[in-house]
Amino acid sequence: MGKVSKLKLAVLISGGGSNLQAIIDACNAADYPAEIVLVFSNQLDAGGLERGRKAGIRAEAIPHKGYPGGREAYDAAVSTLIEESGADLVVLAGYLRLVSESFVTRWKDRLINIHPSLLPSFKGLHVHQAALDAGVKFAGCTVHYVVPEVDSGPIIAQAVVSVLPGDDAGKLAQRILKQEHRIYPQVIRWIAEGRVSVNDKGIVTVADAPQADFAEINPALEPG
Repeated sequence: MGKVSKLKLAVLISGGGSNLQAIIDACNAADYPAEIVLVFSNQLDAGGLERGRKAGIRAEAIPHKGYPGGREAYDAAVSTLIEESGADLVVLAGYLRLVSESFVTRWKDRLINIHPSLLPSFKGLHVHQAALDAGVKFAGCTVHYVVPEVDSGPIIAQAVVSVLPGDDAGKLAQRILKQEHRIYPQVIRWIAEGRVSVNDKGIVTVADAPQADFAEINPALEPG
């Protein structure tokens, strides 16, 4: 039998790349059905670029500040780079830059993001403090498809953490980040295995997903 083809990923980052590292670690497993073919950043000094290089992955950066032609031209250049890499799925992992509508359209249904709140609550920035200020008892993270409206795309999966007495934004963020590192590789696996579909109302179904190994993720379906 021939070698099974793996889903090819382009991972876009702006900083240290801890979610990138979680995906790299997942891809190192022989049975993981995806591989990273490109790490890209809009920041030349992003720490995640070195993570990619250490893992033997092509890592590129194009500074966005002062890029001739503005956002549309910049995103067109990024799209070209992704296309050249052969990536099937674009994974935003701490990519702190709003992408243009043309970029979203180009990668429709092949562009995912992770956001550190339980969407649709607390979109945008400073979400951990917003959650604390609202007095919620649960917080978490969401993996979703990207649409032109910020943090509004179809939700694929969520992971939940309790908000504890004495939490500040930093403590809550660290606890949520641990769940991000677990849920993102899981969702990529589901997509690579062809389990994820979206209906015309924007509701995601994960078909025949095995029970996750941690209770906080949804969907967490029974085996079989």
